[in-house]
Amino acid sequence: MHLYAAEAVLNEGWSLALTEPDRFLDPEELADAGLNWVAAKVPGTGAASLAEAGLYDPENPHPLHDRDVWYRTRFEVEHPGAKRIVFGGLATIAEVFLNGEKLLETESMFLAQEVFAKVKDTNTLAICFRALEPRLGKRGPRARWKTQLTATQGLRHFRTTLLGHMPGWCPEVHAVGPWRPITLHDAQAPVLSNLKIQSELLPDGAGRLSVSFEAGKLDAVPHISCAGSECAMTRGGNGRWVASVELADIHPWMPSTHGTPHVYEVALDIDGQAVSLGKTGFRRIEVDRGADGKGFGLKINSVPVFCRGAVWTQADLLGLSGTKEAYRPLLELARDAGMNMLRIGGTMTYKTRAFFDLCAELGILVWQDFQFANFDYPVADDAFADLVRAETRHQLQMLEGCPALAVLCGGSEIFQQGAMMGLPESRWRGALSQTLLADCAAELRPDVPYVENSPVGGHLPFSANEGIAHYYGVGAYQQPLEDARRANVRFTTECLAFSNVPTRRALEQNFALSVDDPRWKAGIPRDRGADWDFEDVRNHYLKRLYDIEGPDIRDADPERYLDLSRAVVADVLEATISEWRRSQSSCQGALVWTFQDVATGAGWGVVDAAGHPKSAYYALKRSYQPLHVALIDEGTNGVQVHLTNDTPLSQNIRLEVTCLRGGAVPVVKGQRDLVLTAQAQMDLPTTDLFGAFFDTGYVFKFGPASHDVVVARLIASNTDLVLSEAVHFPLGFSTEQFPLKVSFEFTEVDGGEWVLSLETEKTLRFVQLDFLDFRTSDDGFTLVPGRKKQVRLKPEPGTEHTRPQGSLRALNGLGELNLSPDVSKKT
Repeated sequence: MHLYAAEAVLNEGWSLALTEPDRFLDPEELADAGLNWVAAKVPGTGAASLAEAGLYDPENPHPLHDRDVWYRTRFEVEHPGAKRIVFGGLATIAEVFLNGEKLLETESMFLAQEVFAKVKDTNTLAICFRALEPRLGKRGPRARWKTQLTATQGLRHFRTTLLGHMPGWCPEVHAVGPWRPITLHDAQAPVLSNLKIQSELLPDGAGRLSVSFEAGKLDAVPHISCAGSECAMTRGGNGRWVASVELADIHPWMPSTHGTPHVYEVALDIDGQAVSLGKTGFRRIEVDRGADGKGFGLKINSVPVFCRGAVWTQADLLGLSGTKEAYRPLLELARDAGMNMLRIGGTMTYKTRAFFDLCAELGILVWQDFQFANFDYPVADDAFADLVRAETRHQLQMLEGCPALAVLCGGSEIFQQGAMMGLPESRWRGALSQTLLADCAAELRPDVPYVENSPVGGHLPFSANEGIAHYYGVGAYQQPLEDARRANVRFTTECLAFSNVPTRRALEQNFALSVDDPRWKAGIPRDRGADWDFEDVRNHYLKRLYDIEGPDIRDADPERYLDLSRAVVADVLEATISEWRRSQSSCQGALVWTFQDVATGAGWGVVDAAGHPKSAYYALKRSYQPLHVALIDEGTNGVQVHLTNDTPLSQNIRLEVTCLRGGAVPVVKGQRDLVLTAQAQMDLPTTDLFGAFFDTGYVFKFGPASHDVVVARLIASNTDLVLSEAVHFPLGFSTEQFPLKVSFEFTEVDGGEWVLSLETEKTLRFVQLDFLDFRTSDDGFTLVPGRKKQVRLKPEPGTEHTRPQGSLRALNGLGELNLSPDVSKKT
């Protein structure tokens, strides 16, 4: 870490050109080659710069790994001489030249590089990213298995991302270029090396901060300060500066679902000059294996946390941006949905410190896979192992002190891939995850649990009933919803993958895409080699839950098909997450695959490629909220109410349960005032509120059904506001439709936001709101009589002074309503 700001950030004046592989060995040969040079963005990728120049179509990408990509720039310095040049990340096989001399060769996009060089007044810097494709046939230790994830088996020899190499769900956009910043520093400026920051939460609630580093000559004794306390550092016999200070007046860091994510600045003072070492938080993480020792869960500061969220893909697949500006909108969406964990899978890329700092600020835990997946990696090759070790240390040192880092994992589906090929455990469990990565994690982040792989545990590594699973029973394997309980899932770091349909407005305005467009089917994710895709999975549940043949309704009424598709996925997600969150469930965590799409269309993401939430996002938002009520049909045991309070405060609430005939007329109603204690759960049968037997789930069928809707509401005792709502349809899905009758009212609030109040006399199923230039706080919900539903409308950036204009439609409603403040209170 450099103590002072860089003398220069080399991000201007860059251009790039493509050449045949290995045609030019040094930049001097480029001068008279007649190449087509285009402006290039640094940090960034060749794909992004070519797209900006109109020479690359991200929707129909052409390969970049089959050619060399040359970058060059000229820069001037005010004080020439000895400098340190830092390359934050070069993807992937790169040669760097300064003023015609080769400075550096590197073979990992995940490892930063520093070089010393003598710099002139005016300089030329060139980087050649050598073609990867001709090198993929590299010979090495023979693989014990091949993966179906990609056809390019030679990638196992190279430290580069698998993004762009996984056909079936990820566009083949190849990561090539200087994707992280390039900075210039005075060679004599002090540098901290081997920085370690450990923040501990002690049993008495105090914090302990320990900081150590190596440095060259310093002008004075450094001091560390944090949370209002300061401590002079001492220099040990090994030359390391060390300090440890106890902080009595700190507040612990908690995920946002369970408390407040308090963070504190750590500052280093040298002779009156303050340097930020970043922010930290004080928390304690324990692994909870359950009563039988076979489970997996996390306790944060001794509080059991049901970890829920999604698998992060990439905020910017084209340019691989790592800025706070790129991350913040998406991470705020995750936080607002009640997500308290995001997983960075082993098929993606490492994220910048900015990502982790935002997660710490927003109260989101991060499960970090090291970037290894499915392959049998050649760790017996000493050079490869050394590269992995250096890369791992670099990535972990970047995250020193960050409280959001919650789990370190040795990769994705390596064990599963080997086991599914029929190999014995001794063949697929090896040194990469057992020793190499584990040792680095233990040394550099001893406060963070390490797991060997995801999935892992059980008689086979992919068994859902022990350890960590990738659970696709409900979903890809088309099991009934009951399988979520039958599988006895303990913790699933991937689950519930569906082809999630974007909103109507997104399809029409952002993507100009319809179901009869050839791009539609091309955008549906599929597993490589499979004869089915994830639209087929969605259609299966349309038939299973709604008794509707997807292909038939798609041909007859495409718009209704899309609405039904949005609805059925939402129903599956809400039912499954509610099942896993009940107090008697074995499950302690569920991360949906995936958070955001990497391409246009109905991908796995619960957020589309333009950053707009889909129906799946809103279903998770309702299911993930810290204060939550669920209705679960337990057959002859009746319909049970499950209450959860993850917050650190007890809640005085009123629980109301009502059964409606024809979705409108109450036939039985019960309520109870309760104190829901902090970070606790409560279960009770609906009949306890009614005071007598009532066939709430219509399982005994003593005559015709008296009702078709059951609604439970959690209501704040002091404000009468609805905190959470659950709706159950004991007779299942009905195709009946009737004219929409909804009263609505708009109220303008601060910041250009509006509140839309909705009221109905008859239950409306899967209500969708479409607003131009506004994002809604909820969508795809059931609107039930008896209470006004309030939805907040937040203007999209740049539209803060716009008045809302939108529409409302429902699955069981005919037509749609136009919504505008100019016609408020009308039906």
